[in-house]
Amino acid sequence: MTLLYSFRRCPYAMRARLALLASGEPFELREIMLRDKPAAMLAASPKGTVPVLVCADGRVIDESLEIMLWALGRADPERWLAGYDAALVETFDTQFKHHLDRYKYAERHGADPIVHRDAGVAMLGLLEARLSDSANLCGAQRGLSDMAIFPFVRQFAAVDPDGFAAQPIARVQAWLARHVASPLFEQAMQRFAPWAPGDPPIVLNASA
Repeated sequence: MTLLYSFRRCPYAMRARLALLASGEPFELREIMLRDKPAAMLAASPKGTVPVLVCADGRVIDESLEIMLWALGRADPERWLAGYDAALVETFDTQFKHHLDRYKYAERHGADPIVHRDAGVAMLGLLEARLSDSANLCGAQRGLSDMAIFPFVRQFAAVDPDGFAAQPIARVQAWLARHVASPLFEQAMQRFAPWAPGDPPIVLNASA
């Protein structure tokens, strides 16, 4: 069976779980602790970051966006691939993530958090403009772009929730709140104990 090494709070792992759950593809979830990575995960992907997908045929995919595309290539019942703007996702994976890290972890990066907060908010203005025409980033229905980007916007908002709420990006705030409150995200954020060899498997989408 396909298995996923994941860490609940990691936005990259979140979006991989979201796509796998939406696809209906059965998979075994192995929750890990970043400070105590399982040897089996490191054997599959020596770079040691989550998520790591080990397919039933032994193929290993250790980039979250590639996992999303793999899952939706297997099955895409909500047509998420039709809502995929690759350039937009790339922009947020690189430029927005750069500012997010230096806002959230300013001391680690030797950065001015206010500068990077303001730059991040300016980028969220791009989403605000897109959302003026539709409920989601690529149309009326949620799609891959929404699912790939919103976990990082959620992390950005959590640094200073009151400050985020005060920003003039009402559409982004409503879009984020809607996705965070969705049953799919609730399912993706279930809590599981860290996996250890010999544990009974936790299989999601088991009825598929």
